[in-house]
Amino acid sequence: MLYRVEGIVLRSIDYGEGNKIVTLLTNTSGKVGVLVRGAKKVKSRHASLAQPFTYGEFIFFKAKGLGTLNSGEIMESHHILREQLDLAAYASYTAELTDRSLQEDEPTGFHFEQLKACLGALQEGKDAQIVTHLYEMRILDYSGYLPELSVCVSCGSELGQEPPRLSAQAGGLLCYRCAGRDSDTVKLSDGALKLLRLFSRMDMRRLGTIAVKPETKAELKLCMRKLMDTHLGFQLKSRNFIDQLERLGPLN
Repeated sequence: MLYRVEGIVLRSIDYGEGNKIVTLLTNTSGKVGVLVRGAKKVKSRHASLAQPFTYGEFIFFKAKGLGTLNSGEIMESHHILREQLDLAAYASYTAELTDRSLQEDEPTGFHFEQLKACLGALQEGKDAQIVTHLYEMRILDYSGYLPELSVCVSCGSELGQEPPRLSAQAGGLLCYRCAGRDSDTVKLSDGALKLLRLFSRMDMRRLGTIAVKPETKAELKLCMRKLMDTHLGFQLKSRNFIDQLERLGPLN
């Protein structure tokens, strides 16, 4: 069967002497593996279509297993995301996270539109850490783990004046009376709480420019790490790479 889809290259691996296998996130057919013949050859007309983060139209034949690319057209190469080390790190993380979150042929236009907007925001120069945290929240939402950020997740009461604490294990905020039920909570500042609430309801396509203080970004990173590790638990090479770069100096 012949397919014509819009797709984003999540990953690309060598196959044989001159070929590549790409994993596409498509707008209609979910995640699909496609063989791109001759993609490793310098003069191949399909070489650029096999580059990570490439967004384009792909026409491929598929019966069972891998598809085979017939032709395609690049709509956005996202070459900047491959050329700048910090952007490559964040783009690789969002692509790997998407890949791990989806099963083969699981149809979802949601992931496609959100990842497309995420890569676009990174390319536009928006704060890469903030863009990534918003995307993580969208993944948590789709996976059924969106945290409860309006009331105490334990007793259901209003949060009051005391600073609430985020409990990843409980799946949301704990009021000061219930905070003792989890020894691994994170105390939230007003700024961090407002941003988490914003992330919980914001579509990636609506993200504007947000200026965030370094200390608030550190809080957000800690919160999102705990939520992601508790509920998804993926061991991602790309996240380790981001951590290594951060130890060398600020990425943003």
